[in-house]
Amino acid sequence: MTPGPRTPPLDLLGVGAGPFNLSLAALADGVPGLRSAFHEQRPALHWHPGLLIDGATLQVPFLADLVSLVEPTSPWSYLNYIKVRRRLFPFYFAERFHIHRTEFDSYLRWVSTELPSTHFGHRVDAVAWEPGAGAFAVDFTRLGPDGETRATGRTHARHLALGVGTAPYVPEPLRTLAQDPAAPVLHSADYLAERDRLLSARHVTVVGSGQSGAEVLLDLLRLRPVGAEGLTWLARTPAFAPMEYSKIGLEQFTPDYTRYFHGLPQATRDRLLPSQWQLYKGVSGETLGDIHDELYRRSLGGGWPDVTLTPGIEVIAAAATGDGRVELTVEHGQQETRGRLVTDAVVLATGYRERPVDALLAGLDPYIVRDGAGRPQVDEAQRLVLAPEIGGSVFVQNAERHTHGVGTPDLGLAAWRSAVIINALTGKETYPLPDRTAFTTFGLAAGVRADADVRADARLPDPPPGSAASRARP
Repeated sequence: MTPGPRTPPLDLLGVGAGPFNLSLAALADGVPGLRSAFHEQRPALHWHPGLLIDGATLQVPFLADLVSLVEPTSPWSYLNYIKVRRRLFPFYFAERFHIHRTEFDSYLRWVSTELPSTHFGHRVDAVAWEPGAGAFAVDFTRLGPDGETRATGRTHARHLALGVGTAPYVPEPLRTLAQDPAAPVLHSADYLAERDRLLSARHVTVVGSGQSGAEVLLDLLRLRPVGAEGLTWLARTPAFAPMEYSKIGLEQFTPDYTRYFHGLPQATRDRLLPSQWQLYKGVSGETLGDIHDELYRRSLGGGWPDVTLTPGIEVIAAAATGDGRVELTVEHGQQETRGRLVTDAVVLATGYRERPVDALLAGLDPYIVRDGAGRPQVDEAQRLVLAPEIGGSVFVQNAERHTHGVGTPDLGLAAWRSAVIINALTGKETYPLPDRTAFTTFGLAAGVRADADVRADARLPDPPPGSAASRARP
């Protein structure tokens, strides 16, 4: 490994090439003179392959692609992908605002293979700041198709963008069983690969109240015989609730709300996030309707399908039985009661958590500014707050929910966030962004007296003279 840069440092090196860093790569591709590269350890991009269930659609419109909400004329837009595939007229007549998930997966793979800056089979191992080079030294390993080491190398970059994505989350009571290949416990991320095994099981329990849990339950329900469904759906949430999808409600996924959330005290942010579960842990109303329709159809002959749907339940323990089944100890919070459920298989639709980057950033750890809970502080421009002796920026994507709110993992904010990063990196408005993106005003509006001494007197500004509102004032 040769010390020091052989060539001028890159302007930007991305670690990971999932949807969010791929968005950054796509917008960076349109910036003249910007030298960037994106390293991804996987051999190819596959977006949630275990949940590409037939007929499943995105929960956001197709405009939430990699670039369109910032630069709709980009060659990396979804519409251009459809054009290149010569499918514009079928798409036009289909009138689909929410596209099939399999099609979005194909679109992402197309961009990832066509962009010259993406390098798959490249695992970033460590980063460190080199003052003499004025850049980050990035050590990486080139991998073969089976993950074997082919070569090692070092590159330099003035700035980094961490987009390593998330990993399936398994609750602590089920981790031991989930790690046992012989145990019938799996995460929904592996659902399609294990579906045949699940269909042969006499009884299957799905754990998790979100969209993934609903889609897994619905798919199993449709494929199992009437009268022998053998399905249970458990959730910790107090109800199988629809995701917030009103037009005004969705404005909490706008840059306006992100900026508002970022400006709140950290203690307030930490209190607020759990209360917003229905914004991102709910189920689409259409999927809930499809489940009810299927259950109703199966009840037409009289009787009830063999399906149990129970919210308000938490799995507090799990153990394998002697006959290859799983015994779950569950607790109902409102009833304050416990019980046991024996099942043949468990599907954990329990979501994803940010992948840890502590080992990757070990060389920078002394310079990372953290909050009271030990989490990295992230500024409004998506940069880790670093000690002043570090002359470059480390941008983060989908690792800042504690600072930027519920929109962090939302595809609809991907292009905007990437544009924020590029504007910060270039030091100019490379991509012009709107000052306002929502009809809702989050926090006190301009003109409202917000001084601590006059909070009790704070009120909205007077309406314009002659307006209906002014005439209604006493």
